This record gives sequence, structure tokens and C-alpha cells, in this order.
Amino acid sequence: MNRRPRRNRRSSGIRRMVSETNLGTEHLIYPLFIEDGTNIKTEIKSLPSNYRWSLDLLLPEIEECVNAGLDKFVLFPAVKDDLKDTVASYSYADDNFYLHAIRAIKERFPQIELMSDVAMDPYSSDGHDGLVRSGKIVNDESLPILSRMSLAQAQAGIDILGPSDMMDGRVGYIREHLDKNSYSDVSIMSYTAKYASAFYGPFRDALDSAPKAGDKKTYQMDPANKREALIEAELDEQEGADMLMVKPALCYLDIIHALRESSNLPVTAYNVSGECAMIYAASQNGWLDYEKAMSEMLLSIRRAGADGILTYFAKDFALNA
Repeated sequence: MNRRPRRNRRSSGIRRMVSETNLGTEHLIYPLFIEDGTNIKTEIKSLPSNYRWSLDLLLPEIEECVNAGLDKFVLFPAVKDDLKDTVASYSYADDNFYLHAIRAIKERFPQIELMSDVAMDPYSSDGHDGLVRSGKIVNDESLPILSRMSLAQAQAGIDILGPSDMMDGRVGYIREHLDKNSYSDVSIMSYTAKYASAFYGPFRDALDSAPKAGDKKTYQMDPANKREALIEAELDEQEGADMLMVKPALCYLDIIHALRESSNLPVTAYNVSGECAMIYAASQNGWLDYEKAMSEMLLSIRRAGADGILTYFAKDFALNA
């Protein structure tokens, strides 16, 4: 045989030299959950090793992560029910603890990239990402609310906005509103292909943000659809998105690859709570090697074409890198 591919696998030095995909802390974005109060560190039962933090304890946690090599974080708020209403008015209120936390984190760690979540569901008494009217999630009436929320986050110091609501036209609406208010430097990482997935359970446990009625299938994408993701990506790019995101990641590696092939924008992927919880549960039962399975899962997402990965494994990966 003239061709023997195994010759390029015969030593660690050669394997490292010909490796096609690299994975480092620079590719990872660490999701963090925050709630109002002090001295709070509550583990999320369905997502072991992840917590809801109060700001006073979250700041040292971020410092530990920064020292481990992480420099990108996405922040999600757990909002008390008495602060929620049908129009998500607390999302842009002056006394919003989430906006206060953004300011405090950026003041303490100006060198990090801090990403937000833009959707109504954490603040909505209906638990939906858009405005609910007569049992329907109305698109165009949701856009001013999402835009006002985005501007408040930009004013607080956020670096990257993450519209996760999947309302049509929201990227362009937000971009125009930011530019008119002199926040042209704030990036938009659009949740371009966010699927109506079964893998979001632990995240909803963390924020208590499940819909009070119905589901999210009229705005999140059908898991059966691939071409539709290309339509969403084209629209987001035209409307001014700086980065495109696929969510979830593991069951949608083909979608990541399709966006990578069709767009010149950076593509990111969200390695969601349910995907990570599977690894946690299997490793706790001794069925998988946690570090090896975690690294292989993240590597598969990078290999599919993701430039960045939002993952709950980020800290563990950094500490073991």
C-alpha cells in the first residue's frame, strides 16, 4: 500500500502537527446566572456545578475564571415574579439589578467581553420571549420593547447584545435604535437559528422562565428545518448582525456547518444546558469520563465550524487546559 494514513498518527508530535481543529479558552463564552440579593450561591440541581449568584459572590467567581484564561461571559438574570409584567417593563427600569450588575462587572473587569440576553421571557409574566396578545405572541409590537431593553443594556456597558427572542426584524430594529443613540460600537450576536428544542430544561429551571401557557414553536425554529436557518442567517446579516448563533449545538452541527459555509460572518454555537447535563449525569454515574467527553463534545462543535462556543463547561475546560 502506497497510502497509509496511520503514518500521520504514529506519534503525538505528528498528531499535533496535522491536527485540523484547535480548541482553546479563546473560543469559549461562559454563561452565568445572577439574581438580586447578597451571599447567594445556589446550585442548579439539573445543571450540576452551575449556580445562581448574587453580585457580591459572582465578582470573585469571574476573577477566578479570568485567572484561568476566560475573557468572555454571558449574563442571564433570574427575576422575581413580583417584578414581572406583561410588557417586561423591569427589563429597562432604572433599578434593574441586572443592569446594575453589568455596570459593576465592567467596572471591575474592563478587559472582558460581557454579553447580554435580549428577550422578554425573564421579565414577562407570560414567560414568552415576545409580547402576548389574546394568547398569541405578536411580532411587531415586541420590537420596541426589545429595542428599549437593548439600549438600556448598552448604556449599562454591555459589549455584545444577544437577541434570543427570534422575532422577525428585531436585529435591524435594535441596530437602528443603537446607532441613533450613539452606541454603534456595541455588537449584536444574533440567535439566528434558535430551535424549539427539548434540551433547554435545566436553563428554564435556573431562571424559572418557562412559558405560563402554550409553547415557543410559533417563533423558535422547527428542529426538522435546515434551509430555513439559511433564510434567517441571510436576514440577520442584512439587518446588521455582527455574529450568527446556532442554538442548540450538538444536535445541530449540520446547521453550524451550513452557516459557516454560507456566511462570512463569525458563527457561534450555544452548547445548551441539556447537552451539558447529559455529560454531567453520565459521568456522575461512571458511564463516561467527564473531561474526555466534555472536550470531545466541544471539539465537535468547533470542527463543525463554530468560531465561538457558549458552554457551561467553559470554566472546567479552562482549569484543565
